[in-house]
Amino acid sequence: MTADDHAADPRLVEAWVDGWALSRGVARPERIAGGFHLTVGEPGHLARYVFPALDAVALHRLGRGIDQPGVFLKAFCPPEALIAALDDRWRLESCADLMATTLDGAPAVEPDPAYRLSTTLEGAVLVIAATAPDGTLAASGRAALTGPFAVFDKIVTDPAHQRRGLGRAVMTRLGAEAVARGAEEGVLAATVEGRALYEALGWRFEGRLHTAVIPGPDA
Repeated sequence: MTADDHAADPRLVEAWVDGWALSRGVARPERIAGGFHLTVGEPGHLARYVFPALDAVALHRLGRGIDQPGVFLKAFCPPEALIAALDDRWRLESCADLMATTLDGAPAVEPDPAYRLSTTLEGAVLVIAATAPDGTLAASGRAALTGPFAVFDKIVTDPAHQRRGLGRAVMTRLGAEAVARGAEEGVLAATVEGRALYEALGWRFEGRLHTAVIPGPDA
């Protein structure tokens, strides 16, 4: 097992799945033996199961009972261990890195003066948008507030506006706004490519999440 494939802190995983559900507007996760179940209900993404560590027995039982694409089994474990727990209908898909940080209330980093940041609150979800001079959306991000946690989600910069500090500005504004509303810790799931941005902002790596799914007919 590599450093990237170790089990994750269950407390952080629970915070992440709770915040992910809140951010995406789906039902709160259901606790199951060894992990969490989320009903998503979208085309191609019916549900997901998330395990903080490898539970080969639970994964085998789940996998055997699933007969349709669009149900994702996710676990913080080596990819070969995940796929070995499942039958030969399952294939590895994407992976993501769980990141966390202590939110210290540092002031937000301001973007290029040509861009305008705005903050809105959608229920318990903070939304930051960076607007370009022509009025188009250049970057955005969300943070679901779940008690002491702020779960960052959908951090996106339009390719035409990259390398202007917008990702850093959105992240730090989300952090400052979350602290102002009582959050103490930040959690997010990063793409492997995006991990460097968060590490540069002081976020720490907590584990790599691997995913398996039954391919659809068009795969």
